Amino acid sequence: MGSERMEMRKRQMSVQQESAAGGTAPAQQDQPSQANPRGSNACCFCWCCCCSCSWNEDRDERNRKASYDVKEGTSDCEDCPKPTLEEVHMWGQSFDKLMCCPAGRNSFRQFLRTEFSEENMLFWLACEEFSKETNKSVIEEKARLVYEDYISILSPKEVSLDSRVRETINRNMQEPNLHTFDDAQLQIYTLMQRDSYPRYLNSLAYKNLLKPLSEQSPES
Repeated sequence: MGSERMEMRKRQMSVQQESAAGGTAPAQQDQPSQANPRGSNACCFCWCCCCSCSWNEDRDERNRKASYDVKEGTSDCEDCPKPTLEEVHMWGQSFDKLMCCPAGRNSFRQFLRTEFSEENMLFWLACEEFSKETNKSVIEEKARLVYEDYISILSPKEVSLDSRVRETINRNMQEPNLHTFDDAQLQIYTLMQRDSYPRYLNSLAYKNLLKPLSEQSPES
């Protein structure tokens, strides 16, 4: 009996050792397989949410800076004296006379803002400022800023241009010069003249500007 019990204990211990060995091996093998997906996901997560997003943040910062730099050349309101009654009457006679007068541009720009089309005036002013540049390296930089702010389809201030003019600008941007935006500026000028200018003359903004000046005229 004693020998039989000893034999049974040996068998039980042997089975337990085999079970223990068989159980730990798969567990050890499973650890890398569980760690790898987490490691892989961590790397993927890090690249997508850290590297990629930080690059996007840098790009957004560059875009904000570009937008700010362009606006520096075209301030929110041009410095100009208060318009006279004669000047305001002239604005109603000709769009060219309106655009030649800083006070006229300011008044018209405020009207465009109410129609959510202020970018047309901003683009025209940016082109006027751009055309005065003489330094070649600065011309290339300013051309890129104007393009990103008003021509790029990704810009919230993109102006409406036909495909022909847009293709011409895209070609000219390879070697930008002072005439890169000439066709686009003319097209936007014509758009404002034909579309927004008639509404401006019939708007309260223009009438409210004209009325007090007319009332003051006899007294002066």
